[in-house]
Amino acid sequence: MPDKDRNKQQSNQPRHVAVIMDGNNRWAKIHGLGGSAGHRAGAEAARELVFSCADRNIEYLTLFAFSSENWLRPNKEVKGLMALFLSVLKRKEIRQMHERNVRLQFIGNRASFAPRLLKNMVEVEQLTRNNTGMVVTVAADYGGQWDIAQACRAIVLDVQAGLIDAADITTDHVRQTISLGQAPSPDLCIRTGGERRISNFLLWQMAYTELYFTDCYWPDFNNAELQLALDDFSQRKRRYGGHSESDELTVSYTATLPRVLSGLGA
Repeated sequence: MPDKDRNKQQSNQPRHVAVIMDGNNRWAKIHGLGGSAGHRAGAEAARELVFSCADRNIEYLTLFAFSSENWLRPNKEVKGLMALFLSVLKRKEIRQMHERNVRLQFIGNRASFAPRLLKNMVEVEQLTRNNTGMVVTVAADYGGQWDIAQACRAIVLDVQAGLIDAADITTDHVRQTISLGQAPSPDLCIRTGGERRISNFLLWQMAYTELYFTDCYWPDFNNAELQLALDDFSQRKRRYGGHSESDELTVSYTATLPRVLSGLGA
């Protein structure tokens, strides 16, 4: 079921934007550069996106930075990504986001991260935890299936502890247990790089999310590209599985159903 507060949304602007940042390696290749250069350019694009969304008063931004499947990439590339991730967490942009009242947090399985990287992630979260502006969530070593599984484990432990009866488990209970449980589900998911799939990203949370795919490689995704995505979103009619009484579908269905039943001998 969709979040109740989403039905109350009056603006054509999404409250929560999720982004699958794809195309760094292909961008680097067409520019005659190594893969690390593509990831560095992608990090700059992510920084600019945060500020662009903040300028538009978007409340939540969730970035797919590193999936659980990315560990399957060549070891050199994975090490480079981790080093870049660490360097980004130390840069002045974090302070700039803090000064703009942005809250930064991370979701995903942190078990495989190096202690130094974990330390910096915690420091960033603690630095910005009391900020009341836009919430930026970075999904690192994250997978939607992993997310659902860890929520199930947590619920089982609650049942075993007698905190809840198995018969009382609802979708809302799962939503509160899963990652981003305190935030509205994404209204819009943007994927760059030309692929047309969500790649195990926020599987539970994106049940009613509008999807926007662009051929633009992630390092080239800028303020103008973001506006194209938002303009496209503003034209969508969000029905959450239903439809309005004014829809042509409703008129057609109502007029046709009696004839269909009559033909069946009803």
